[in-house]
Amino acid sequence: MTTGAQALISTLRDAGVQVCFANPGTSEMHFVAALDDVPEMHGVLCLFEGVVTGAADGYGRIAGTPAATLLHLGPGMGNGLANLHNARRAHVPLVNVVGDHATYHKKYDAPLESDIEPLAEWTHGWVRRIESGETIGADAAAAVAAAQASPAQVATLILPADISWSEGGELARPAEPEPATAPDDAVVAEIAEILRSGERTVILIGGPATGEAGQNAADRIAAATGAVPLVETFPTRHTRGAGIPAMDRLGYLAEAAMAQLDGVKHLIVAGTGAPVSFFAYPGKPSSLVPEGTQVHTLASLGTDVVAALEQLADAVAPGTEPRPAPATTTELPTGDLTVQNWVQVIAALLPENAIISDESNTSGLMLPAATAGCPRHDVLTLTGGAIGQGLPVSTGAAVAAPDRPVIALQADGSAAYTISALWTMARENLNVTVVLINNHAYAILRLELMRTGAGQGGPKARQLLDLANPDMDFSKIAAGFGVPSTVATTCEELAEQFSAALAEPGPHLIDARIPPML
Repeated sequence: MTTGAQALISTLRDAGVQVCFANPGTSEMHFVAALDDVPEMHGVLCLFEGVVTGAADGYGRIAGTPAATLLHLGPGMGNGLANLHNARRAHVPLVNVVGDHATYHKKYDAPLESDIEPLAEWTHGWVRRIESGETIGADAAAAVAAAQASPAQVATLILPADISWSEGGELARPAEPEPATAPDDAVVAEIAEILRSGERTVILIGGPATGEAGQNAADRIAAATGAVPLVETFPTRHTRGAGIPAMDRLGYLAEAAMAQLDGVKHLIVAGTGAPVSFFAYPGKPSSLVPEGTQVHTLASLGTDVVAALEQLADAVAPGTEPRPAPATTTELPTGDLTVQNWVQVIAALLPENAIISDESNTSGLMLPAATAGCPRHDVLTLTGGAIGQGLPVSTGAAVAAPDRPVIALQADGSAAYTISALWTMARENLNVTVVLINNHAYAILRLELMRTGAGQGGPKARQLLDLANPDMDFSKIAAGFGVPSTVATTCEELAEQFSAALAEPGPHLIDARIPPML
């Protein structure tokens, strides 16, 4: 007889789920035991649930198919919520399995008893509690299909322990995900007329449109009409570099974004929404769309965004080719590391087909410009703004693409949230090179202290934004987790250590020490 756990894992496998990032507890032990019965499912242990969920996010961004998670009851779900928030904003496919107490045990209100459904619903995704072994396979198949719907989402399965261990589990065939809808011909025709008007226009793309095909179509439109193409501020996966049209991202700071949109008559959005400020500021508008600018939605995320852009390009730019960025060579800088020059080191040495997990935050403001003409690469960004994403996402990306170099450009304050991801990198021998930008400060919060009108702050305020006293020695921390590490304070040291790390298999961490921007 087949247990519920065996049926669940087998159905997930048959539906294309090959990896389960896990931090299990007692209620999930039969799921853990069943992994040996389904050898095609690769279980990856993470030491904290935020690493579990972030790694599943990174895997989905690169693989395009969902990984599973395994979380322990409501508290485990709670620990993973921040990176589930980022995954939700990234619209990645993710099957989130949360164990629960046995059905008959819940009424006793044991210490770990909690309401899991409200936590799962917070992700704005798909949620189902498994009710029996007879439905467990169908529930699993439905979860995978829901995760891969258009747009993709977090699909949460709540697995009671007794259903997991009981015999009578029934497998199910994979279910078909809901496909994206076709572009609206009338909308495409209307927007084509706007582009032909010659009025100043910006095309803002996001979601699947930030891949090669979407950017090629957007650039064809721009070349033929004079419209300015921009990529959303924090794209899920931005393909860029030599051979790909060079497109700026919409600025993170409201002032920068409003300057990019100043004087624009029409804003066409595809795969994203009209931009808003990340936070409210005294006396400043929340919407970043200038007064008088008309917003037109070419395609939402439920629509085939790339097809819509290609259809629009065929209408307004027949025969026009995209303009790929030329390859450029960056000379290696010299001297002490600064916020300006460390990105030049990365640009000079970036390998072909790299995956960059970028959570460099304020220290990486100059990274996009520095790497525009580098060999082709993918950039994974902090989609939901919940810091602590970079190391887990790079972990998942490396599991999804073991043949590609993965580079985690990681701010120090954010790294401390999920630093245990290093242990998983070491255990799985993942090809991740972590360049940890160590400025001993929450520099972004120092900036926001001024931008919110709160002033410079006194000694008590500054203490809450300072990561010194004591300084964190990330080289020693990495070594403690089993990751080879070095310290760089000059451009020459960073270049030598970065080249060596890329040339060797397995994970490496470079503690790159720079002064803070503020």
